[in-house]
Amino acid sequence: MIAHRMENSGHANGFNAQNILRALFQDGIISKTDYDRVSKQPSGKDKAQVHPLVAVSEKRLTRTAPPHDPITLDFLLLWLAKKTGLPFQRIDPLKVDVTAVTSLIPYAYASRYKLLPVEVSADSVTIATADPFDTQWEEELARVLKKNILRVLANPNDISRYLVEFYALTESVRRAFGRADSTRLGATMNLEQMIELGRSGKLDANDRYVVNIVDWLLQYAFDQRASDIHLEPRRDDSDVRFRIDGVLHLVYQLPTVVMGAVISRLKVLGRMDLAEKRRPQDGRIKTKAPAGNEVELRLSTMPTVFGEKLVMRIFDPEVTIRGFEELGFTEREMAAWKKMVSSPYGIILVTGPTGSGKTTTLYSTLKYLARPEVNVCTVEDPIEMVEPKFNQMQVHPIIGLDFASGLRTFLRQDPDIIMVGEVRDLETAEMAIQAALTGHLVFSTLHTNDAPSAIIRLMDIGVPHYLIRATLLGVVAQRLVRTLCPHCRQPGNIDDELWNSLVTPWQIEKGDSIFRPAGCLECRETGYLGRIGIYEMLTITPAIRNLIKPDSDLTKIRQQAQKEQMYPLHIAGAIKIQEGLTSVEEVFRVAGPMD
Repeated sequence: MIAHRMENSGHANGFNAQNILRALFQDGIISKTDYDRVSKQPSGKDKAQVHPLVAVSEKRLTRTAPPHDPITLDFLLLWLAKKTGLPFQRIDPLKVDVTAVTSLIPYAYASRYKLLPVEVSADSVTIATADPFDTQWEEELARVLKKNILRVLANPNDISRYLVEFYALTESVRRAFGRADSTRLGATMNLEQMIELGRSGKLDANDRYVVNIVDWLLQYAFDQRASDIHLEPRRDDSDVRFRIDGVLHLVYQLPTVVMGAVISRLKVLGRMDLAEKRRPQDGRIKTKAPAGNEVELRLSTMPTVFGEKLVMRIFDPEVTIRGFEELGFTEREMAAWKKMVSSPYGIILVTGPTGSGKTTTLYSTLKYLARPEVNVCTVEDPIEMVEPKFNQMQVHPIIGLDFASGLRTFLRQDPDIIMVGEVRDLETAEMAIQAALTGHLVFSTLHTNDAPSAIIRLMDIGVPHYLIRATLLGVVAQRLVRTLCPHCRQPGNIDDELWNSLVTPWQIEKGDSIFRPAGCLECRETGYLGRIGIYEMLTITPAIRNLIKPDSDLTKIRQQAQKEQMYPLHIAGAIKIQEGLTSVEEVFRVAGPMD
């Protein structure tokens, strides 16, 4: 066995790529041909620094058993964990208390043995290692820490990366805090002193340790697929939270005085007024993700009792502008949407709550329509993402530039397609209708629960019914549902309890096979990974147009739309359930209970 051979042949020489290859061959995982071929390959001068498992994973081997899957690093780790009896653990940085684990072991010691503490309890500490045969540190740590040592096997690349990141972050926070006026953080400080501290923290925003914290924060958010970063001042330790797949996660806590310096640093980068802490401000940062692609961040500050709260929304062009298939459109929905947006003039509305993907749908559609011979103009508050193919205008109410005046300007700019960030009042709606009547295609958003309600909302703000009938082409209501993790989703059935909560016209029958969330390392035990859109698409047909009148009945409009094959959000969600993309619980969570 590999464990016996390595433990008895000396650690320095036993745990190496050659012995791992021999064990894989003896276990029947690789063929003799592959074993002989790779064993004769030169190791190279730089291989001494490469972990043996990584070296073997880079040899492009395949398993002898069908379907002859490649031998990846994850496969090797699971295989070695089974042979050595150690549990395998994928390091999830969101679940590691960085401050607690880095305070246990000095960096020099952890780096020497390639160890990473990942969990601390009252009587034990879990330590990740990539070498299950090196145990000389275990007894020593148990004696010094006075805790039981629980060893887990982890990816050597993850250990190397987070070992540097965690300790570097902790050191930057410690140094930054040490430079602050810590004498003002005593337990006897009253509320007024805390407020003043939040306003005038002594730590410089350009301090190199603060810069390091901000750089780590942004790169960490990109790595974790965060859509928003929340920096929230508290009494003692302030919270850093990421929104991932629509759900907020607490990822780190900073001393409040350090948080103030971090927020000041971000305000500098966002070209915001550093001295103004009493009023909300907006800013924008352009930076690069680890992959090298350009990313924009929209900043918004808000004064709170313990200092400024800052929220950054992340706009990755590769995510914000997608193809219709990636957005979640079915073939039927895609055909209807393309037909709707190909009209030369009229108004198209996209509705839904904040964070439901309206901006992504609109930007993707405008990018689809933008051609050299077409003039696309947008008026937004704020501009979500700068796109070179559009002529984009930012509203500034202080100087009198609102949506209505922006639209009035556009009509003198020879536009073909106009996008208005939101129809908020009658003046904006009237200008949008005027643009549609004069031969322009207009896109905008509303906040309504479903598509038919948009018609009533326009009438509520004062738009005459005959103008709605003359200009409205269609309405799309949308939501974002989390998609089931493909690595761990489990088959299930519609049981009696779930069936009783469903009402027609669901397109799911009792006993149908569906998938349910389970939870694994890839999805952080949530059962979901990523999000996709569900859409309620209302096309204004002659029959629906006839129902738009001063005393319009929303129920009749909705019933007529469903007769004409408008799928309500729940049915659109049911289709995604049938396709194995999401769960019944997730559709109910996002779309709400059925009427």
